Amino acid sequence: MTTRRRLLWGALASTLLGLPTAAWAVDIKIVTTRLGLKAWLVQDKSAPALSVSFSLPGGTASDPAGQSGVTSLMVGLLTDGAGPLDAQAFRQRLEDAAASIGFSASLDRLGGSLRVLAATRDEGFELLRLALTQPRFDPDMIEQRRAQTIAALNQASQRPAALAARTMMATEFAGYPYAADPDGTPDDLRKITRQFLEQRAAALLERSGLVIAVVGDIEEPELARLLDHAFGAMPLGQVPPLLSDWTPPTRPRTVVVERPVPQSTALLALPGVRRDDPDWYAVVALNHILGGGGQQSRLFTEVREKRGLAYGASSSLRAYRKAGLIVISTASANERIADALAVVRSVLARLRADGPTEQELADAKTYLGGALSLSLDSSPAIAGLLLSMQVDNLSPDHLTRRSKLIDAVTLDDVRRLAQRLLNDELLTTIVVGKPAGIVSDP
Repeated sequence: MTTRRRLLWGALASTLLGLPTAAWAVDIKIVTTRLGLKAWLVQDKSAPALSVSFSLPGGTASDPAGQSGVTSLMVGLLTDGAGPLDAQAFRQRLEDAAASIGFSASLDRLGGSLRVLAATRDEGFELLRLALTQPRFDPDMIEQRRAQTIAALNQASQRPAALAARTMMATEFAGYPYAADPDGTPDDLRKITRQFLEQRAAALLERSGLVIAVVGDIEEPELARLLDHAFGAMPLGQVPPLLSDWTPPTRPRTVVVERPVPQSTALLALPGVRRDDPDWYAVVALNHILGGGGQQSRLFTEVREKRGLAYGASSSLRAYRKAGLIVISTASANERIADALAVVRSVLARLRADGPTEQELADAKTYLGGALSLSLDSSPAIAGLLLSMQVDNLSPDHLTRRSKLIDAVTLDDVRRLAQRLLNDELLTTIVVGKPAGIVSDP
């Protein structure tokens, strides 16, 4: 990064730290452009920049057969040259504009972002237009990205945490598109041609299903003009078809991946709920009590504090378009991991049988009610929130309703969901290491 760009973004960061984010969060304007594009805008006159987040339907789970990794490889190449600019020239133009553009691919969607100073926003949106509509896919950059991805996959196969995560997805979603590694396999990556990348870009870089969020100092007509310029050249296209429904596993499974390491890493997965489930906030509260609440959670207390079997134990929720998971993670010495997992299962059993206490639920509500505002400490964070709300089909007033939805969660709600979801007969257990006393199911 050049000195000029460091100074510009340094000034921006200093400004953002003082943003009145709580007031920002509820003042959402809906901007509709001449071409019919829609964006959620939060205006802030004190920030000398724009943060733009956008998302398109279609992700790595819909990679064509034999081309696993093509979507991730394609989006990685979008900023490696576009239009008349090769990779070096494209990066130099970004540098000169004190702008950054990034793309990513999840299982269900493509994501993108633009950060640009108000003074150079026309240049930033022009570079975004080129990346979206005229990616070059130069052979040398394809080979460079391909080699980097294969090297990363090979390295990940030697890291217990990464290997456990990959094995968990492959096991839990066996036979379903979510099972495939988003970055592909080395064999498939070696077969991906420039033509495959161009075909994938043509299939996914379309306006249908596009959602946009913007935070910064800009008026609505000016934003509409810039959005039409950047995204209007994309074909309208059609929203890709949804994946078929996922059928959760119906029996417990244990998979051990042996590695010569002194400590075993474990992931345990249970079917959860999707984001559009009416019980979402009750499940969020349940997860907080189980293992999402840090040192106050049951898993940390029982596994770490009381028994010292691991440095930590936690749980998290993963919500996909067609599935939801509750994922528990821990790690312990090979000779102690079986004991740690036995305690995890006992925590699940007790919480399922008895539910949480009134105090646990009250503490969870207090934390969850304030956690969101604490996370909104920058314009990119706010733009990301606005984007996720649109992807989840939430209304703009959801931010003002959220605390009421959390407060409305009852003890009976959480008990009911604990009985429904914390079923060890559906538990998938992945252990990477040389765990004593644990073997894979036949």
